[in-house]
Amino acid sequence: MRIGNREFQTKGHTYVMGILNVTPDSFSDGGKWNERDKALRHVEEMLAEGADIIDVGGESTRPGYTPLPEEEEIARVLPVIEAVKAAFDIPVSLDTCKAKVASAGILAGADLVNDIWGLKYDGNMAKVIAESGLPCCLMHNRNNTDYRSFVDDVAADLKESLGLAAEAGIGQDRIILDPGIGFGKKYEQNLEILRQLDELGKLGYPLLLGCSRKSVIGLTLDLPVEQRLEGTLVTTVFGVMKGCMFVRVHDVKENVRAVKMAEAILNARTEKCLHNFQRRVYTIP
Repeated sequence: MRIGNREFQTKGHTYVMGILNVTPDSFSDGGKWNERDKALRHVEEMLAEGADIIDVGGESTRPGYTPLPEEEEIARVLPVIEAVKAAFDIPVSLDTCKAKVASAGILAGADLVNDIWGLKYDGNMAKVIAESGLPCCLMHNRNNTDYRSFVDDVAADLKESLGLAAEAGIGQDRIILDPGIGFGKKYEQNLEILRQLDELGKLGYPLLLGCSRKSVIGLTLDLPVEQRLEGTLVTTVFGVMKGCMFVRVHDVKENVRAVKMAEAILNARTEKCLHNFQRRVYTIP
């Protein structure tokens, strides 16, 4: 899948998406990077630590958040997208569910649209993405936790998003799916959808996993936001083992190392099998 000027494998490797929240009120790092120069320094740091793509968000989606007016969200993200694209050679994702914001961000240089409502919040979003020709990430989300058969219902909800994408003309090869950890799910349901990522993989699209510092980790370990790194790393390794294309994280350096270690173990098994096969071939009389 081409994102910006780079080709990304949809299988066989997990890439690290660094989070850049240019908001004063995000649940984990609100107010840290909402000034242009601070944002650029943080991007430079994440690149040095191994980030493959940067995800820029201008609206906090923490529980109970108040939706931001479009113009205010645009005013937050546009200068940062433009500055990042001018200063660094890295693909940029725009985290928004609003078509007007997406349009402005695309003109500013965004390379991927990351929609936490899977095209269901704004009826014009699918058209904007389709006309841009850009790839997109469609996340599972809903306004309630009333499921009949939880995993089946999540899959069905995502299929609705895929239907909207198809109607608008978004190519299947330009879609990534996100199970939506922490959105429209209770604590136990977040754990369950993590456990059953394979079922969502059966939909046939690459997956993005975003668990970084989220409440499912805090509740499991009884830890505040600033102490959830180890729990995040476990979910990252789990994402690698389940074949996720991306993990979206705050702590880039540590997660890049976790991905490398997990992939080394998985690849060692593959290489050993290949070595044993070759040895058997060469010893046949």
